[in-house]
Parts: sequence; C-alpha cells; structure tokens
Amino acid sequence: MRVLSTYEARQYVWDLQEVEGTRVSVVGGKGAHLGALSRIEGISVPAGFCVTTDAFRRIMAEAPSIDDRIDQLSRLNPDDRDAIRALSAEIRRAIEGIALPEELAAAITRALTRLGEQAPYAVRSSATAEDLPTASFAGQQDTYLNVVGPTAILQHISRCWASLFTERAVTYRQRNGIDHRTVHMAVVVQRMVFPDAAGILFTADPVTGNRKVAAVDAGFGLGEALVSGMVNPDVFKVRDGEVVARAIAAKERAVQALPDGGTREVAIDSRRQEQPALTDAQAVRLVALGRRIEAHFGRPQDIEWCLADDDFQIVQSRPITTLFPVPETGDQENHVYVSVGHQQMMTDPMKPLGLSMWQLMAMVPMHEAGGRLFVDVTRRLASPASRAGLLDVIGKGDPLTRDALETVLDRDGFVPSLPDATPGGPPAGGAPAPVETDPAVVTELIERSRASIAALEDGIRTKTGPALFDFLLEAFEEHRRVLSDPLSMQAITAGMEATWWLNDKLREWLGEKNAADTLTLSAPGNVTSEMGLALLDVADVIRPHPELVAFLKNVEDEDFLDELPKLAGGTEARDAIEAYLERYGMRCVGEIDITRPRWRERPTTLVPVILDNVRNFEPGAAERRFEEGRQKARAKEQDVLSRLRALPDGERKAGEAKRMIDRVRTFIGYREYPKYGIVSRCFVYKRALLEEAGRLVRAGVLPEKEDIFHLTFQELHDVVRSHRVDDQLVQRRKEAFRSYHALTPPRVLTSDGDALTGAYRRDDVPAGALIGLPVSAGTVEGRARVVLDMADADLEAGDILVTSFTDPSWSPLFVGIAGLVTEVGGLMTHGAVIAREYGLPAVVGVERATRLISDGQRIRVHGTDGYIELLS
Repeated sequence: MRVLSTYEARQYVWDLQEVEGTRVSVVGGKGAHLGALSRIEGISVPAGFCVTTDAFRRIMAEAPSIDDRIDQLSRLNPDDRDAIRALSAEIRRAIEGIALPEELAAAITRALTRLGEQAPYAVRSSATAEDLPTASFAGQQDTYLNVVGPTAILQHISRCWASLFTERAVTYRQRNGIDHRTVHMAVVVQRMVFPDAAGILFTADPVTGNRKVAAVDAGFGLGEALVSGMVNPDVFKVRDGEVVARAIAAKERAVQALPDGGTREVAIDSRRQEQPALTDAQAVRLVALGRRIEAHFGRPQDIEWCLADDDFQIVQSRPITTLFPVPETGDQENHVYVSVGHQQMMTDPMKPLGLSMWQLMAMVPMHEAGGRLFVDVTRRLASPASRAGLLDVIGKGDPLTRDALETVLDRDGFVPSLPDATPGGPPAGGAPAPVETDPAVVTELIERSRASIAALEDGIRTKTGPALFDFLLEAFEEHRRVLSDPLSMQAITAGMEATWWLNDKLREWLGEKNAADTLTLSAPGNVTSEMGLALLDVADVIRPHPELVAFLKNVEDEDFLDELPKLAGGTEARDAIEAYLERYGMRCVGEIDITRPRWRERPTTLVPVILDNVRNFEPGAAERRFEEGRQKARAKEQDVLSRLRALPDGERKAGEAKRMIDRVRTFIGYREYPKYGIVSRCFVYKRALLEEAGRLVRAGVLPEKEDIFHLTFQELHDVVRSHRVDDQLVQRRKEAFRSYHALTPPRVLTSDGDALTGAYRRDDVPAGALIGLPVSAGTVEGRARVVLDMADADLEAGDILVTSFTDPSWSPLFVGIAGLVTEVGGLMTHGAVIAREYGLPAVVGVERATRLISDGQRIRVHGTDGYIELLS
C-alpha cells in the first residue's frame, strides 16, 4: 500500500500548535479551542496533536454499510430509546472493527515518535458539533486518560471515532435538530498531566450568571473525580482579584493515573481530606488566566485545568452556553433591565424582524438579549420618587418582578442614587383629570382605532420597494401616536384603578378578598373574551353535521376551508370560520412577534379548539355563558352594596363602591382593545413585507420568503434597495434563534449578568403547595392539562389549563376549562383579565408550573389565595 508523503500525511495529523481556532471543520470543537488556547500568551497547554476529520471520513468510507444504518438512525424518534440504543451500538461496533489504513496509522505513529512514543497520553474526542457558542455538547463523546503505547493509542482513537454514536450523543443531536451526517469526529492526543489538583473554572458564576464573579471547583488528583460526581469539590468565588467566598468539601477519594496506563480511584488520607485543594492565591491566579482566555474568545468560558508543580495547565475551554446574554450598552455603567416578555405574556424568543419592529414601535427604548426584549429601568430606580412609583406599578402586576428589583436595590451601590427629576412637587399642570364614567368614551376610542387601521390599509396598498419602507416608518409614528393617545391611557387606567380600589376597600370594609373578580364577569366590550365566545358560535354551525366533524378531525392542510363546501353544511361552516378569521385572524400565540404565523395564515390551529367546543358544549352556549356572567356580576353588586349600607357610614361607602363598580364595568373591557389594535396593525405590516419578500424570491435574491424574518427591519430595507443579501448572516441568525429556545429569560437582568426571577415571601400556604399570584377568585379541583402549544390542546369540561403563558390568542380555550395556572402573568395581564371575565379561578406567576405539575395530575387551584395543591 502506498505511504503518503509528509505533506499528505499532515491532512490526517496536525500538531496542536498548527491549529487555528477557526478550523473546527478539520479538528473539531475541542481541537480548535485547544489550538487557540496554545497560542494565547501566558497560557500553558499540554503538547499534542489532532487526528483530523479527514481521517474519520477515510475510516467511514471503509465501511459503506454504516451509511444505511445512519439513515435508519435519522428516521428514529428521539424518544425511542431502545431502538436508538441498539442501532447506535451496531454503528460503534462497525467503526471499531475497521482496520486503520497503513498510511493513517503511520502518520499517527510519526506524531507519537516526535512527542515520545512511550509517554502517557490523553486521547480525547473532538466533534465538529462541540464546544460551539450555541451548544457545548459537553460529555457527549468519550475521553480516555493515561493511554500508553502506539497500539493502545490507535485502539483508543478508533473508540473516540465510534463515540460519535453513543446513545447520549445521538439523542442529543436528534433533540437539537442536528443531522448525524453533518457531524464529523477528530481526535486530540495530548501528553498526560499528573496533577496535584484539578477542576473546572467558570469565568462567570454559573448559578447567578454574574460575569464579574468567577467560580473555581477544585479537587485532588485528576479532574474525573469531580466530573463523575465521585466527590464534592472545593468551591472558590473570586471577584476583582479577591476570594469573596469559599466552601471546602471533605474530599474522601480521588482519581489517579496508574504507572502502566489507565486510572484508579484512591482514598485520600483522612488528615488531608478537608484541606483545600488550592490556596486562595492559586485560585486568584487561576481566575486571572481564565480572564485572559475569556478575553480571547470574547465570552464567558467553562475551563478545565490541572495544577502540577504549582503550574496551571489548561486542558479544555468551551463557552458557557447556559448563561442568559446581557444587552450591549457600550459603557461601563451599571444597568438594570426588566423583561418585556413577562409583561407581554410571551417569553419565547423572537426573530430579528419581530424584535426590531417592536423596538421601532415601542414607546420606550428596548434592548435585545437572547432573542428577548428588555427595558432599562436604572434611572427610574435611581430616583427615590420614580423608584417608588415603578415598584408600586410593577408590584401590582407581578410581585416576582418587584421582588427581583428590590433584591438588586439591596446591593450596596449597584443602583446609583440620583435626585428626583422634578424636586418640589408634581410636574407643572398636575396630573391629568380622570375620564368621566361614560360608555361613549370607549365607543369613540374604538372608532378612532378602526379609522386609523383603515387608513393604514388604504395607504399601504400601492407601496412597494424602498417606498414601502418609507411608508412603514411613517406608519410606526402613527402607531406610537395611537398607543400614547391620552384618552386611551385614561380609560385603561380608570378600569385598573377602579379594580384595585374595589379590592382594597371591600377587603377593608367587608373582609372579602378579590371581590372585584366577580364584579367584572361578562364586562361589556372586551374584544378578547368576545373572541373566545365567538368560537362557540362557530361550533354551533358545525355540530349538527357528523360528516363535517369527521372531516375536521383529519384536517392537516391549511387549504381545508376550500374543501368544506363539498360536505353537507360545509358552506355555512366555511362562512362561519371565514367570518371569525376576518375579525380575529390576525391573532396567534406569541403575537407580539410579527414573524409568528397568524390564524389567517394557519387556520388549522383553530380546528382542535372548534372540535373541543363541538364535543363539550350545547348549542347557544356563548350567549348563555355571557348572560350567566352578567347576572352573577349584578347579583354580586347588589349583595356588596346591601352589606355596605348596613355598616356605619354605610350610605357613603355604598355610594363610593357603586361609582367604582360602574367605572369598572365601563372601562375594564377596553383594557383589551389597544392590544387588538396593535396586532391588527402589525398584520397589515406583515402582509406587505411578505409581498415584498415574494418579489425578492422571484428576483433570485432570497431562496425563501420567510428568510426576511431573520433580518432586522433596517437590514431588510437595505436588501430591498441593493438586491443583495448576506446568506451567511441569515444562516447564523437561524442557528442563534434555535439556541435561544434553550434559554430561560429572567424577569430582571443586570449588566453584571445576574438573572433574577424573584420570590414570593409568604408563609400562609400549605406545605408542598405551589405559590403564585391570585388573579381570579374561587377554588376549583380537577385534572391538570399541561399544554405548551395551543394547537395540541385536548380539553374536557372541568379540566384545569396549565401552561407557561397565555396571551389573548388563548382565550378560545378559556371557555372550556374550569381553572387556569400559568408560569408568567400579573393581575392586569390578558390571561388574568379574561379569567375574571369568564369566572375561572386562576393563579399566575407560578415558577416552573409546567414541570412541577404533571399532565393528568389532580390539582386544586386556590384563585383567591394564590396557590395550587397537588392532590395526586
């Protein structure tokens, strides 16, 4: 067999010193990082070489049958553990059974000769999908320590190649949507270090996310004792060159290398077990090295290190992918950010077009991080007067966000103290006069909104190319004007303040919690609650026709409406659904992101809800439910006023309460209309932009219309002007968007990286109960249905909906449930308002509810007191 030249052999083997950090496709993620590390001044990396992905491809080519097995593997469900286990084991055995071609074995042996043929080595997998900015793939492939001799090293290289198909690695790729064929394996072979201590350095605190605090885990011997969980590590927290906290563990065991190869567990002498593995000075010195590495890679790192003869050797560095990103500011000041998503009931990531357009339309500056939007509230927190107002408003809506902000304020000096913006009293002119309790005010506001949207639709109809974007920028100005309409703000505030007044005063006077919840039942003019009831009317049209119901149960294509007239009753059903879409088709889950598919674009989303309504309700349910709610609210009003009149000074109290009840009934329904107007306008924008995207596709500028969703508004404007697009930018944005789904956005985020969720500080709930915010009174017991996607809902009467968040698009589900539990929400957010209107006991802001409550579990929701009992 021909032996390759030295130049050709180098395609199979590269010295670590030759490796550039960008060569992931050749040496894998670990190899690329080690190559980059070895080039950083002052960083020591054990000598070694990489067996490149060319070698892996050569091996895979030796056994064509493996291709068929990989095809089978790709078709398996990620949850089919048995099938994945069996097939991946077959692939591993096939790879390990392939004899290394002579020229490949010779290239590896020559590299070993240069470094010391009989020296001990670590043989480490380095996949091309590994140690990436968006996914670490930590622990997915194999590493072998203290391997001695060329024969053993060649054998372990084959094992590393095979470890690309461990069950855990295969499942990880399938769950992350990564094609097995796009991932290749390199192998790193490095001189072994026999350390006195080893461990992991996180250059940002992995628990809090704080970028200024580094965490060092340390133990005796090789780091495998820590990685495997055999021992608890010593933990050092280092900030600004000083150890600020330490916890020294009792380290009873360690992993050490054997003279002839391999490793073993050993017991630590009892006198040494509680001695620190590092001195404070060593921990500080290690963190200084970590900061140098972090600066090189430009993001926080998870670093594996060894300490031998007081010299730190770095054996791996990967990005910490679990940290929530921090908004970029360009300054060194402290900042405090509040999540927009928690206020808007949409904590999922948004695509760049959606983010940028929301920023352009917003009333305050918004900052992007991790695919989410945040508002910088630092200056409002810094001024005592504005701080109190901010905490009061936020606390009424979401106590967890208030608690998180107070946690930041308790940190000495983080938020600067500034003088009040207007010392000496309120601004000139005083507060705006309260709006009169007059239904005509709401009628006028709705007419204004409709007229504005009609003008938008008329004006945008003929706009294309750059002229469209000029028109949209003007439309965003109108958008903000509509949002800031003083009369609209007065009407919204009037309804909320009257609700708060009633709850506070009726609790004080009558000892009754959340009395306003019943008083708001079936409030008039609520476009969101009307949306849920209107779908009951659609179900009434469909219910009498069994053939129609059977057809809808098997609907998959979005053009199903065109097929309905072929069935008995189908024309009426199509017309009913079309009329519903004409009124509400601009809505969808996560509707603040313009890129999300609307019901008009994906009407199949509504089909399961319609079928649930057909199954669970009798004809005329919408009108009956609304009237029942109205009668309950009226009876509650009479009851409250009667009881108040019986109190000392009762006539005055009853009179004040009556005025506030009228105010609530007049204005609380309007609370939902501005969001309806916003979403209606956004759908007009979206349709115009998609038409423009269609022109770009026909011109060959874009491969798909939806690619525009991964560009900002300004970037799309530039593409329309230039007819040029950066395909790599679009691809990077798609990959980043996928990675953002793994991040949990905090309610409050600081510029140091602290991600704060807040806590309920209550001791008035039963042990084991899940605590939340009471938003709709009453108690209900039933079956929990954990639903993460509205399209997957399968609800029976009496079920309790448990989900991460609800925006107005979820209201069609509310008519068929008995209670509501969400992870996100506040007293006046949409889900809470609609729950009260429908009389559903509801608790929101329940941390990790969708994970702590099992689908099908029996639970009891205490909507008055704000907690959930798990009954089974």
